[in-house]
Amino acid sequence: MLFAPVFVSWSGPACSAEAARTREQIEQIRLRSGELPAVKLTADILYRILASEIAAQRSQYDMASQTLLDLARETSDPRLAKRAFQFSMADRDLARSLQAARAWVLLAPNDPEAVASSLALAASNGQTAGLAAALGTRIEKAENKEQAIIQASAIVSKMADKRMALDVLEKALHPSVRSLPVAHLALADAAWAAADPARALAEARRALALDPESEVTAQRVLEYGLKVDSVAAINETRAYIAKHPDSRKLQLLLVNRLVDRNDFNAALAQVKAMRQQAPEDFDLLYTEAEVNMRAERYPQAQALLEEYISVQTQRRKSVNDKASNAAADASDARLLLVQIAEKQNRLGDAIAQLDLIDEGSLRFQAQIHKAVLQAKQGNLAQARRSIDALKPQDHHERSVVALTLASIYREAGRTDMAVEILAKADAAMPDTSEIKYDLAMLYERQGKYEEFEKLMKRVIELDPNNANAYNSLGYTYADQNRKLDEAQDLLERALDLDPGNPFILDSVGWYLYRSGDYEAALEYLQRSYDQLPSADVAAHLGEVLWVTKRGDEARRIWSAGMAKDPQNETLLKTLKRLGVTLQ
Repeated sequence: MLFAPVFVSWSGPACSAEAARTREQIEQIRLRSGELPAVKLTADILYRILASEIAAQRSQYDMASQTLLDLARETSDPRLAKRAFQFSMADRDLARSLQAARAWVLLAPNDPEAVASSLALAASNGQTAGLAAALGTRIEKAENKEQAIIQASAIVSKMADKRMALDVLEKALHPSVRSLPVAHLALADAAWAAADPARALAEARRALALDPESEVTAQRVLEYGLKVDSVAAINETRAYIAKHPDSRKLQLLLVNRLVDRNDFNAALAQVKAMRQQAPEDFDLLYTEAEVNMRAERYPQAQALLEEYISVQTQRRKSVNDKASNAAADASDARLLLVQIAEKQNRLGDAIAQLDLIDEGSLRFQAQIHKAVLQAKQGNLAQARRSIDALKPQDHHERSVVALTLASIYREAGRTDMAVEILAKADAAMPDTSEIKYDLAMLYERQGKYEEFEKLMKRVIELDPNNANAYNSLGYTYADQNRKLDEAQDLLERALDLDPGNPFILDSVGWYLYRSGDYEAALEYLQRSYDQLPSADVAAHLGEVLWVTKRGDEARRIWSAGMAKDPQNETLLKTLKRLGVTLQ
């Protein structure tokens, strides 16, 4: 949307020094009062505003924000500084964002959003000197102190050093506001972010003592308490629920946390108690089904979902419920039935449920899933017919069709057909990074490394934050034991983008092995294997163990990988190359 500032006429420069002083005094009054500047909308100003908006639409945020920041300084219009700030944030340029935020607050010193933005950016850059005092003063002067505390909490949450953030907030919350529950909630959240669950729980309990009716605070006590003393936290939560039987959100949170702890019986007991309290809350049927599904009690889950679908079908038929979300709710339930059928290898039943999904927003994806299941049944021709029957409505759906069809042929061992499909799709949609990525990986499988390398580099150009692209190219270089310096750069970038990804950890470990750093290689490969004990990772980890004279450990890892995937190409080649036979 184009920014359309409304400028009133500006009389032009005065000649005398006295007039200049008068104009300066008027400007100071205007800044304090929040009035907009009196500047004429000239052709030059309009052109620069339009040019910046067009640049932003083309993702050229650096040019757009700098143009508006210069214009804001020339016209003293805070709206232009705010827009420059927004574009700089979209560009993730914190330095320019801070400049724009400071210009914005200078031009609109009474705008709380401007002040908060400036303080938040300063904090994110580590500039915390005087921050506690500034926040404390803002809170003390604020008419709405609760809102001021919430804003202060949001500001310190931007700080990278969470311990320091907690300290800043502690100092900013003077004794005069410690009687407000929100002050202790803010401290609880800051302590939690600072990895101090005991302090977080203590502050949450203080907030609840000040406001015993607050369900939001009771949720914090449960969440934070589970990390300190789970039994006490659950008991406190149940005591709160006994006094507040209508606390639906807290009860659902308790159900979720009990499921996370695999305490399915307790979770189901809680859901059943909720159903007794609110027998017309049919959504609890769905919740109970989900719990049973997580507990792998599939017959019970299926029965509950069928009952839930029946309820939603009746709602749809109701004259007074035409505008409800019953169709979407029923479709969600059918998707769970599909999952259950797949887990039990009843692919025909899963396909039947997918055909019953008639919610518009889910219909396309349901039919895509149907084609995948038909392919799993070995019926490639029927899967192809299901795909061909689809009528994709936009670029995204067209790309999904191509990617899915190629995946079906790839899984069936028809790499040639998969390449043909994606090459045609790439020609029709040349800037679709997902298609290029999958096509590149197929070329790599075919041993066409030049085509793979060219395409993967283009993926990185189109999507510079695609960690998988950096990883794939870096791993291939490392695996081929070439361009290791470039592999290092690529894998470091992948690790920066997705530091906990086990596939990237495996690639980094393999690169380190190729570079001769066996100790570091073992560290990364072990971390990868702990998360992803696949045959591929087992092959790499086992090889490094083998060359470091830890043969028994290597055999154990390889045997585990072989048990998971006896036909894994990477593992079989590794064993053959090293001359190892597993008994």
